[in-house]
Amino acid sequence: MVAIRPIKLISVLTLLVAGCIPQQKYDDLVTAYRSQEQQLLGTQGELETIKANESRLRNQLAQAAADLEGIRGMRDGQGADVDKLLADYESLLRQVANLDVGVLPAAVNEALKSLASQYPDMLQFDERRGMLRFAADFTFDLGSANLKSGTSEVLGRLAQIINSPDVVAYEVVVVGHTDNVPIRKSSTAALHPTNVYLSAHRAITVRDALVHDGVAANRFEVAGYGEFRPIVANGARGAAENRRVEIFLSPMLIPLADMRPSSDGGAPRSAPMVAPASAVDDEPTK
Repeated sequence: MVAIRPIKLISVLTLLVAGCIPQQKYDDLVTAYRSQEQQLLGTQGELETIKANESRLRNQLAQAAADLEGIRGMRDGQGADVDKLLADYESLLRQVANLDVGVLPAAVNEALKSLASQYPDMLQFDERRGMLRFAADFTFDLGSANLKSGTSEVLGRLAQIINSPDVVAYEVVVVGHTDNVPIRKSSTAALHPTNVYLSAHRAITVRDALVHDGVAANRFEVAGYGEFRPIVANGARGAAENRRVEIFLSPMLIPLADMRPSSDGGAPRSAPMVAPASAVDDEPTK
């Protein structure tokens, strides 16, 4: 990763003290500083995602090691189970080494890119991170966790992609974010006391819509960060870019019995409900 070295404002002030510089040059320096600052925010967000992926893998690796020790103590007549667990353990080791959880199959990448291109105001797709971003301003009304009319079509098409054979064994992590403008309206605060609540409730709404459209309920993890993970600097009225819901697709490292949805669109027919490890180091609202 290329280190970003933002221009320090103190350097600009030093220039002003040492001698007069043209106003245009000063403005250019300030603009450059702000641009570097926003790039740094974006890079920090990418780093947090990489750390989250690594943390999830390491947690699941530790669980696999614990399971292995337990089975080793009861391995009489269970050699096949131990061999399978050893194979899963080695697979986890390779994935931790490569940290390639953000890479999606080529067909899925193309399908998600095509979907995002058809709804450019609502969707952005980050192929490198396996992440689809919904712009909250085009998905929800101000201060609301109810989906706007017109979003059912795009969510239905997304559900079809998520249920495609190439990605049916992937888990779906839905994360809500807001800007830093506090909730002041009493009627809104009664439903969403803080931005953290609002971001989590919006993520839950997207998750519920996808489950309604046939995605297995036990494939989801939901989180809400409120205003605490901005991707650009907030202004006096926040920033539209920070009001978003992000969906990450990553391999389900704990295999479930049957990932296919049931006929009623709910949980899989025979799969036990297995809660995936947290996608973050700290504890988001869930």
